[in-house]
Amino acid sequence: MYYGTPRQYLEQLYQKYGNTPFRNITLLDMKQGDVNGDGTIDNIYLYGNKPEETGIFADQITLVIEDGHSNKTTTVSLQYNAGYNARLFLGDFSKDNVSDILISIDTGGSGGYGIFYMFSFKDNNLREMFNAEKYNNDYKFNVNYEDFYKVSVGNPQFNVLFTIDISYKGNEYLSQYYNENSKLKQPIKGEVLALGALYPIVTNERSNSYDLLAVQRIIGSTNSDTIGYVENLLTWDGTGFRSSRLSVAILGTNLITLY
Repeated sequence: MYYGTPRQYLEQLYQKYGNTPFRNITLLDMKQGDVNGDGTIDNIYLYGNKPEETGIFADQITLVIEDGHSNKTTTVSLQYNAGYNARLFLGDFSKDNVSDILISIDTGGSGGYGIFYMFSFKDNNLREMFNAEKYNNDYKFNVNYEDFYKVSVGNPQFNVLFTIDISYKGNEYLSQYYNENSKLKQPIKGEVLALGALYPIVTNERSNSYDLLAVQRIIGSTNSDTIGYVENLLTWDGTGFRSSRLSVAILGTNLITLY
């Protein structure tokens, strides 16, 4: 714990460990809410080093929790702490009437991946509730092209299979992979990319709490070939987030009428 402003604490840490490049410590986001459950509003900050002051990229992104009652400061270092548009969201995900802390960071690039962490600070006890890296390791998918212009998306963990019709993609695309009899020329695999978006979502207005909607992009043989999206609704079960609804969303095509 530390008494003083969050920025002063971070500056002292950087000086202590000799991190001289950190000249542009910037407040990236700030939210207020009761995150320890004592009935007093706390201040939650995201600080980071901006190599370019006017840019949206920051590294050494750090979470700082300032107790509204005692002004004590808790600093949380993130394993993956560099990216764009770092932001905070406070909401009750654990169904205990105390706000939890969600951190979202965009990585940039064509993959569209995201860095996500969630922490509980109830009773001033820091606990990690969600970690994007762990999620990506826990949810694995197999994507395979099938005969007759189909792509299968399977999740062995949940024993579930989704089938996507790609016949709408047209002859120029399909002829790369299929013979004239609609059979595959050779086995082709796609991929479900790492977590790209994580949305707080209200599924029960009476409970005043949130679930999470995790979204991953499904691609074909190249990153630019988006086939659809995996959407996973995650609900806190007391010890962790579990999947309460796993589905696949497909892209729309032009409406063709027979009349």
